[in-house]
Amino acid sequence: MKTLFVLLTSCLIGLNALAQSGNVISGTVKDATNQSLPGATVRLLKISDSTLVTGEVTDVNGNFRFVNLQAGAYELAIGAMGQKDFRSAALTIDAGHSAITLPAIILLPAKSIELGEVVIKAQKPLIEQEMDRTIVNVGSMIGSATSNTFDVLSKTPGVSLNAAGDISLNGRSGVMVLIDGRSTYMSGADLAAYLKSLPGGVLDKIELMDNPPARYDAAGNALINIRLKKTRAGGLTGSLALGGSQGRYARSNDAVNLNYNRRKLNLFANLGYSYDKNYSEDDFNRRYYDETGAVKSRVELKNDQKNASNGYNVNLGMDLTATSKTIFGAIVNLNGSSRKGNFNYQSTQQNALYQLAGSGNGSTVSKDIRNNTSINGNMLHKFNDQGRELTVDANYLNYHTQGRQDLENRLFDAEGSLTSRELFRYRTPSEINIYTFKADYVHPLKNKARLEGGFKSSYVDNDFVFNYYNTNDGNAVIDNRRSNHFQYRENINAAYISGEKRWKRFGMQLGLRLENTAAKGHQLGNDSVAAMHFTKNYTKLFPSIFLNYKLNEQNALVLMAVRRINRPNYQMLNPFVFYRDQYTYSAGNPHLIPQYQDRLELKYQHKNFLNMGLSYNRFTNGIFTTIQAQGDTFTSRPDNIARGYMVLLNTSVSGQLTSWWYNNTTLRLSRITLKGPLYTEALNYATNVARLELNNYFNLGNGWNAEVGGYYASRDVNGQAQTSGMFRVNGGIQKKIWKGKGTVAMNFEDLFHSWVYHNRSFSIRQSDYYQVGRTDTQRISIALNYKFGKDTFTRKRRHNNNASDDEKGRVE
Repeated sequence: MKTLFVLLTSCLIGLNALAQSGNVISGTVKDATNQSLPGATVRLLKISDSTLVTGEVTDVNGNFRFVNLQAGAYELAIGAMGQKDFRSAALTIDAGHSAITLPAIILLPAKSIELGEVVIKAQKPLIEQEMDRTIVNVGSMIGSATSNTFDVLSKTPGVSLNAAGDISLNGRSGVMVLIDGRSTYMSGADLAAYLKSLPGGVLDKIELMDNPPARYDAAGNALINIRLKKTRAGGLTGSLALGGSQGRYARSNDAVNLNYNRRKLNLFANLGYSYDKNYSEDDFNRRYYDETGAVKSRVELKNDQKNASNGYNVNLGMDLTATSKTIFGAIVNLNGSSRKGNFNYQSTQQNALYQLAGSGNGSTVSKDIRNNTSINGNMLHKFNDQGRELTVDANYLNYHTQGRQDLENRLFDAEGSLTSRELFRYRTPSEINIYTFKADYVHPLKNKARLEGGFKSSYVDNDFVFNYYNTNDGNAVIDNRRSNHFQYRENINAAYISGEKRWKRFGMQLGLRLENTAAKGHQLGNDSVAAMHFTKNYTKLFPSIFLNYKLNEQNALVLMAVRRINRPNYQMLNPFVFYRDQYTYSAGNPHLIPQYQDRLELKYQHKNFLNMGLSYNRFTNGIFTTIQAQGDTFTSRPDNIARGYMVLLNTSVSGQLTSWWYNNTTLRLSRITLKGPLYTEALNYATNVARLELNNYFNLGNGWNAEVGGYYASRDVNGQAQTSGMFRVNGGIQKKIWKGKGTVAMNFEDLFHSWVYHNRSFSIRQSDYYQVGRTDTQRISIALNYKFGKDTFTRKRRHNNNASDDEKGRVE
């Protein structure tokens, strides 16, 4: 591996020497406010007949550069969204003028300037493709303002969420979720609760990355970065979003976005409030077998759960332009919720002859309060206008939760007589403190090449308490046999280097990331439970290779190879056994080790119309939710299975079918296999999976827009169960009002209430189960959006990842 590192570093340093400069035309594109304009299309034309010689897109600093040009006369044609097209005067390359460096090219806005206000009516497309990511502009989704962020993600092309709140991207689970480049450090139920407290009205865009480069942490099979609204407009500007929806229960999502810019100071705020009420209904049919395979008993179990929560989100930040090359920034985020829940279950037990053997019922009344705080300080320094820059970020995050559950459990015999009644409660306070520091340096080289490197350090301190109290006699008496106090500390240090070089048709990006993880877990123990310790320390290398070849101006091939890691969520390592109902428990596993995945993918792109990707994904030590049957009780806990792989074909077609109808269709086909020991059973599972997404967007004229979409999911694996196929249909209509400053929208979700889970287990020792689960997915919503203030003197700054960038959310 050391040899690989030396060879890779030598290749990166030698990239500049490979380039041949030849005749050059270069320049910078800016807007009417003299700010750099990234993403502008620059075409180099022969002046004799206006035929295309070559073209490219300006980089993040608005720069472009054409090299190895033949002698002759040329002109530039430049275009950008919301700007007037530009044509240059004649540019002549000859023996006396082999390198032409143009003065800044200023593009005027597409509409006239009135009283200093730049009025741009161009609407962003829903989906934009970049080299290493797909960008989804949330403002182009009609239903976004009526939803919370969790619901917006569920309707984002390529993103899937299961009943437990786990997120997958283009068929890949184990997704890392960031907010403005900062890790949430959450997963599962905690991440779902956080996203539900974040109204859709505060969202700007969602960035989807299947194969993050070396700059990002190696954790997670894919990355989703959620960007909050943040403008750079002169004076005071903002927007208001009010949304409500009705299914079986009502929900509300409201947000205010504010921005104030004066000279060198920019202040911004996102304020959100949400009310969410939901239900879940689960019907289980469990069967238990003897050694010969004959049914010996059955259990029918019905779970009914209702939750209601109030959530808030306050995001405050500032950017201070200290000098023309240095910007300092700070962000404070306060987020939390108060949730109340009621869980009821009923059970019926039968013998092999379907005769009643007993029954039971129970209830759980729960309440938890979350208060999360994060503080970020960041700095950007540009050494020059060619892209040489340094970014530094530091973060502190604190997650504090107070949880309580009061439970009652009753059992009856076959005649209906009460045989036992148990009253108990859980008190579950938790505290998590996270500290991160990160620095990244970018150094451009000649002839479309650059080097990039950086380091990051993070420290996480977790403290979880689970206290169990018996309350049968009315007094709360702690039961140390069923109580737990678990502490977990983790330090990850990482460094990376990457290099990029582009030629006329060929492009290459090589990266190598080194990560060291040191962790300690401690179950404190008490007079009834022995203390337990474990330590983990490992260092791994994560290479990434991206090769891009342009067949012509319309077609391109990309070959990539990456290695990723999935570390266990913090709570997965906690051995505590938690009670759900009479027949169901859950527990952690301190013996878990990280899962590794190696991926090789070939992509083909035709314009922005067709994107196809074929990938092979091999994983080892796969983290898998297992089920252990002990008598008639199921205990679920995570474990490492031996190995598995997934072959995935992803095809996306996007295009303007007519002047008023835009369609995006995505089809994903995959083959999944899982192999390894499961307690006394052998897991050997394979299945074919299909996903079909249809999204249609209509411009009906006179300020009217509409959308209709559908999503079909074939059978899939969900833990130790196979989920049957299901589908849903969504849509909406929107009207611009108040001279385009406002919109009113109505939309529907899961029109036929067809998004219902049908799960059937596999590989459970001498037992199996069948489950049907449904939630409040059939809804109708209405929203009002209003923008105020004048977008004058707009100043653009690239979104910079901060020190919490790209951490795997691992608080479960």
